[in-house]
Parts: sequence; structure tokens; C-alpha cells
Amino acid sequence: MSAEALTAAMEKLLKLHKSLYELAVKKTGIIKTGDKDALNQMLKDEQAHIAAISRLDKEREKAANSIAPMLESPTVSDCLNILTQPDRLKLEAITEELAELVFELKEQNFLNQQLVHQSLQFVNVSMNLLRPQPENMNYGPPARKKSEKMNPGIFNSKV
Repeated sequence: MSAEALTAAMEKLLKLHKSLYELAVKKTGIIKTGDKDALNQMLKDEQAHIAAISRLDKEREKAANSIAPMLESPTVSDCLNILTQPDRLKLEAITEELAELVFELKEQNFLNQQLVHQSLQFVNVSMNLLRPQPENMNYGPPARKKSEKMNPGIFNSKV
């Protein structure tokens, strides 16, 4: 029963990660078009997926603890060593597919991060073009206003 629970939790995790990956691919297009409202909605959808993944990960931990109670916090790899052959093969396949999917998701998120960073750089350059620039960019003493009186220096004072 514990192996079935672990396998079911891993299958659900795989399904949610696939959905999250699809969202990340869609987000790339949204970032390219610059649709702020769609991006905000996409971020809300991603947060919902992440919350569901967190809940399923807790289920996975419970199932792993029931399979390997002698270990403090058993991993799926620890459980693979304990399970019988048919359960092990099925769980290995799911684990391998999930690991590949997480890697692809990481790459897609890195691409999205780079696109957002470039967009922000473009916005900063545009803002700098619109801001007024200081008139004099030379080094030296600050320009004096005509209204200021020239104070004689120590050497020019009367004795």
C-alpha cells in the first residue's frame, strides 16, 4: 500500500510539473509581447501550481516515511532500494522523467529570467534618454552664482 501511495504522489507531482513547464513556455511568449496583465495572471497560476506541488511533496514524504520508517527522512532513492522489482521499475521511470522535466523547467525559467532582465535594461535605457542631463559634466570647482559675493581668501585679507 505504501508503494502505491508513493507512486501515486510521484505521478501527481510529474503531472503538476508538466503543467508548470507548459506555463513557463507560455510565459516566454507573454514576456516577449510585454502583456503585463497576462503576466500577472500567469504568476498567479504559477503560485497555485507551486502550492499544490508543496502539498504533494508532503504526501510523498509521508509515503516515503511509511516505506522506510527506520530512516529519519527517507528519499525516493532510499525507497527504491527497499521496494520490490515491479514497484521499483515503475517508480524509477517516474523519478527519471520528473528529474528531466525539472531540468527543462529550470532552463525555461532561466530563459524567462534573462528576457525579463533584458526588458528591464531596455526600460532603464529609455528612461535615461528621457531624463534631463546635467549641463556641465566637467571636473572642477562648482560654478558660482552671480548673486554670491566673492569672499577674499586668507592671503588677500588686509593686515
